[in-house]
Amino acid sequence: MSVARIKICGVRNRAAIEAAAAGQADYVGFVFFPKSPRNLSLDDAAGLAGAVPSGIRRIGLFVNADDEAIGAAVRAARLDGVQLHGDEGPERVAAVKARFGVEVWKAVPVATRADLAGARRYAGIADRILFDAKTQPGAALPGGMGVRFDWRLLGGGSGGFDPGAPWGLAGGLDASTVGEALATTQAPLVDVSSGVEDAPGVKSPAKIRAFCEAVRAA
Repeated sequence: MSVARIKICGVRNRAAIEAAAAGQADYVGFVFFPKSPRNLSLDDAAGLAGAVPSGIRRIGLFVNADDEAIGAAVRAARLDGVQLHGDEGPERVAAVKARFGVEVWKAVPVATRADLAGARRYAGIADRILFDAKTQPGAALPGGMGVRFDWRLLGGGSGGFDPGAPWGLAGGLDASTVGEALATTQAPLVDVSSGVEDAPGVKSPAKIRAFCEAVRAA
């Protein structure tokens, strides 16, 4: 039985939050990126924040956002953490962590082993590194598109890649693939978005529950 932590990203209604809670997810993600079909207004995020059980942590996703935007969301949604999913370098990650006093995750897009090596520059700075599939140049979104990379790059066990920091896996995950992903990588956390949707931005409570069950059974 897997002990990997679970994050359900891009929740937009109470039904998705309730399904995440029923599946014993550890995190829910609120997206603050206007180009995303999962984007939340500050008012909507504030309303949803109150529906999140105390045992689940709220993570806000941002793409190259400024301090004003991050701060407004941290306050409105009472965020426990910030996930930076753009081109933010180590200095920016450190600055966000110092300014807002919450845990900071950094998403790193992966296509090749060289991309993994570049993640080490965030070690000791980001609280968690999230490996996600690299999207095609010009893609509208940096993630949440159901794309996966070669999980064998991460390996597992003593011979696996060590980023030097807590980490997680995203990209191309759903109830049918997460078992393989965990067996291949031994990821300590899995982050799903489009893999538990009926349409972009429309979470399926049934798929959320099935995903959580698949993780626990892996």
